[in-house]
Amino acid sequence: MSTETTGANRAEAAGAAGWAKRSPALLGLAVPLILTNFAHVALTTVDIVMLGRLGAAEVAAAGLALALFNQLRTTGTGLVTGVGNLVAEARVREDGERVGALLFAGFFWATVCGAVFCAALLLVGPLLVLLGQDPVVVDRAGDFLAVLAPGMLPCLWFQNLRHFTTGLKRPGPLLAITLASVVLTIGLNHLLMYGAFGLPAFGLVGVAIATVTVFLLSFLAFAAVILRDGALRPYLTSPHARRWDGDAVRSVWRLGLPVSGTYASEAGFFSVLTLLVGSLGVEALAAQTVLNQIVYIVFMVSAGISHAASILISEAGGRGDHREVRRTGLLGTAWGVIATLPVAVVYLAAPEAIVSLFLPAEHAGNADVIALTATGLLIAALMQVFDAAQNIGNGILRGTGDTAGPFRISLVGYWLIGLPAGYLLGVTAGWGVEGVWTGQTVGLAATAALLLTAFLRRVDRLRRETPGAPVTEPEPS
Repeated sequence: MSTETTGANRAEAAGAAGWAKRSPALLGLAVPLILTNFAHVALTTVDIVMLGRLGAAEVAAAGLALALFNQLRTTGTGLVTGVGNLVAEARVREDGERVGALLFAGFFWATVCGAVFCAALLLVGPLLVLLGQDPVVVDRAGDFLAVLAPGMLPCLWFQNLRHFTTGLKRPGPLLAITLASVVLTIGLNHLLMYGAFGLPAFGLVGVAIATVTVFLLSFLAFAAVILRDGALRPYLTSPHARRWDGDAVRSVWRLGLPVSGTYASEAGFFSVLTLLVGSLGVEALAAQTVLNQIVYIVFMVSAGISHAASILISEAGGRGDHREVRRTGLLGTAWGVIATLPVAVVYLAAPEAIVSLFLPAEHAGNADVIALTATGLLIAALMQVFDAAQNIGNGILRGTGDTAGPFRISLVGYWLIGLPAGYLLGVTAGWGVEGVWTGQTVGLAATAALLLTAFLRRVDRLRRETPGAPVTEPEPS
């Protein structure tokens, strides 16, 4: 056997061993986050499924309102996402005072964002008709937003607690709370949509009332669970968690602002595409709403892996172990792509059956929407692979301390490539909503490639700048 062959075999064995060694740590942190994400997305999934029983117009109106709400919610969540990374670094240094101060800082920014975004949602609703949306849909979406807007505050408070506990590697309480929220959402939706126990039937607005109620109760339940946890309670009750700390507030802002910009860029990309699709008609907007929700469910897998990889990379970077940073980033990306492949098979095998779960075929007017959305799922089978890769790319770059890079890349991938491609294919070329979805896929693929390249270059640069750092090994581990 030649020396080259022996070396290749050893490298392959080392790569497999590294994969097996690191995967449990990554997946052990990611799986609770993924399950919590699934439970969280189930809240809006329940809303869309139940609204589908009312008809395509209601789905379109709620989809338009939720696109705007989620745009701002995602932006606010981005601002407090850095709390998890900062808390992880403080935990490694055993700096409990810093952890408490970061918790306060997260609540401060969540409250500021929540108040501003609530006001923005109340003002923006009537303006949608100027963007080519159906007036009837805009009117219903405005009613929905008027009720939903105040829910921004407890929603962002919950997100701050979520990233705080993730940074401490104790995300467990999230899952039980969110699962309970799903059950509560189903009950409240049915009660408020159709009326019972002396309550009138609120229809579409009933879903908004239920959602706000669940946001508030979820936050209160999460805070109560933390207060009962002996390891977490000291941080929540610490004087530092109730006291202004300018350095902590500025740290969360500095790390979170570019993340918020990246999240806003991504969410804005999807929101603008939704508005573009909405200009093509009510059926197209209903199809976009259902397709986004289906893809969003799968997106939660990569979101969990992204956060887990980001935390582990922050810890490894804090130790100066840049080889481990690189390996964890590549491992997280690989797992994100792998997780999308079985789902793609399901999309390709039974697209109409999946869509019919959201829009009953027997409901008048749903047949065309079902057919259109089923076609979209065939495109989504490929799109979600790139979506997972770019989502994890954001997380692993953030773990290295680079939050400005993902924002700049998002501007290129989403807005300079994806949006023009969607417009050219969907409107100029006359492909309709399928063209918009294809352009979206192109934008996500470009973003994923740019993020992974930026991550590898940054790790190499950090390694060179660290005195005595080991040379990065070439084997795939």
